[in-house]
Amino acid sequence: MAYSNFTLESVVTTFQLEKVESAGIFAEIEPVTPSTHLTTALERNVPLAVAIGTEKARSEMIVANVLIELREHFDRHISLFSGIDFSVDVESGLTGVCDFLVSLSPSQFFLEAPIITLVEAKNAEPKLGLGQCVAEMLAAQRFNQEKENNIPSIYGATTTGTEWQFLKLEGQKLHIDMADYQIAECNKVLGILSSMVSQKA
Repeated sequence: MAYSNFTLESVVTTFQLEKVESAGIFAEIEPVTPSTHLTTALERNVPLAVAIGTEKARSEMIVANVLIELREHFDRHISLFSGIDFSVDVESGLTGVCDFLVSLSPSQFFLEAPIITLVEAKNAEPKLGLGQCVAEMLAAQRFNQEKENNIPSIYGATTTGTEWQFLKLEGQKLHIDMADYQIAECNKVLGILSSMVSQKA
């Protein structure tokens, strides 16, 4: 089994998570104004990625740009990884490749704890990636514990690039924000991602 095999139902059941669904968990987060570079890139890339209509296009042309901006916002004191193998627990099915992974360590040549945010890109609806993203968040939680660099919360996002849905894992409690956030309001998306890195969400 791998991350991609998990549905939201199966991951909650398998790992006995307490699921809390509520709208607007991250709604009150302070927005972060995107740079001119990101604004220009999104104006150019979003219509193209939507027209191409593949997960790869959305991931490369939209999501990657937003997450690179996030790294720049923190003066490169965090690390960003894309498409790396992140196999933590084969027996539990916590294996596979993560679309994007953000660590609080600035080390960029190899992954170091603590991992703070996992981002799963999808071509259709963000909710289709919820189970996979939660499984990756659980793996990150275990990874941090094994490295003796544990943090209270792990965050996640599933996104089509144009729509974003956010999650938070505290111990066995999984918070799912039922609201969708649009890339048209990139300052909100950036604000939420920044609050995750700052551990203020």
